Amino acid sequence: MFNKLTSKNIRILVGKPGLDGHDRGALILCKALMKSGMEVIYSGLKITPNNIVKMAIEEDVDAIALSLLNGAHMTIFTKISQILKEKDIKNIAIIGGGIIPDEDKQKLERNGITGNFGPGTKLDVIIEHIKSEVYKKKGKE
Repeated sequence: MFNKLTSKNIRILVGKPGLDGHDRGALILCKALMKSGMEVIYSGLKITPNNIVKMAIEEDVDAIALSLLNGAHMTIFTKISQILKEKDIKNIAIIGGGIIPDEDKQKLERNGITGNFGPGTKLDVIIEHIKSEVYKKKGKE
């Protein structure tokens, strides 16, 4: 079913959780994901981790792409991962992005948040990473 995964198979929630009011990068990402054929749902600004997870479940997404520029990534990204685990949801990939110091990237990876892309990352790199992570999750079903 997913051996020939394309962007058209992917439904993704782009989330701007917490008190980060800067969404230019997230909006550019949304546009690029849509152009690649993905179905994109945008959370809007300042949404809580609980609401991100609720929206992801209601929208039946394959992935959540999170963006934070305010330094709260360790707390908020990890909280979203934790809520998904508590709900025993294992088939949603979590991709991080924003201002994330290198020393935090491995910690986020251990909590199931992959990518952790910084400003200037090429959009095709992010798109390919999302496809790869969704394929891994779908392969485990």
